[in-house]
Amino acid sequence: MSNFVPTPDQRIAGQTAIVTGATSGLGRHFSQLLAREGCRVALVGRRENRLAEVETEIVRAGGECLSLTLDLEDPAAIADALVRIEQDFDAASILINNAAFPGLGYATRVPLETLDRVFATNLRAPFLLASGVARRLIALGAPGRIVNISSMSATHFTGRGDALYSITKAGLDRMTEVLSVEWARFHINVNSIAPGSFESEMTEEAILADRESFEGRFPRRRIGSTAHLDSTLLYLLDPRSEFVTGTIIKVDDGQFPR
Repeated sequence: MSNFVPTPDQRIAGQTAIVTGATSGLGRHFSQLLAREGCRVALVGRRENRLAEVETEIVRAGGECLSLTLDLEDPAAIADALVRIEQDFDAASILINNAAFPGLGYATRVPLETLDRVFATNLRAPFLLASGVARRLIALGAPGRIVNISSMSATHFTGRGDALYSITKAGLDRMTEVLSVEWARFHINVNSIAPGSFESEMTEEAILADRESFEGRFPRRRIGSTAHLDSTLLYLLDPRSEFVTGTIIKVDDGQFPR
């Protein structure tokens, strides 16, 4: 197995994928993308009505999915969800850790409950999900792909009240690196995607306030659409990307300094 190289006809169709934060933005888009690629998708989110919408869209398009209303701040609920996914589909071989809580506010003013929620959602939950998925794959002797959705804020800080979010995204990138080393011998690849400014619930308010000014800060005077991340995600999940692990790919259209 140490010299395993997938053949060109191998794809991700037929695999079970978990996507967190599946109710909106990148999570919703990634769920639909993976369903179109032939994956059985476990949709994880807090808002039951939004999950139902995504499930309906996927099923109508001929895809297969399972909706799980889940509070990622609850470790027991995470463990139960992994059992449910395995019972309904099989052990997940793809995990997209996308869910995040912004926790905006200056560091001197962040309430303790916000601090706990941001760390639980942005760091602890991805770790518990990744470890739970990896534990099952190791027992099965099967390869897997874990992709953590980071942010350019992990390495670029504006000072505008998102220190806590930036800290957790930097931690997520380091988690990517160390887990990729620990699980490399099991052929479980762990990578991160660090998007720049994309259309999302987090950026919606600023864009609506003054789109021209918002986009004007960037070299190409535009922000990303969710589809701009498709090729990067599929590249990292492709069995032929076996040699790519522990990598953080910046996808920001040159918006931020290098």
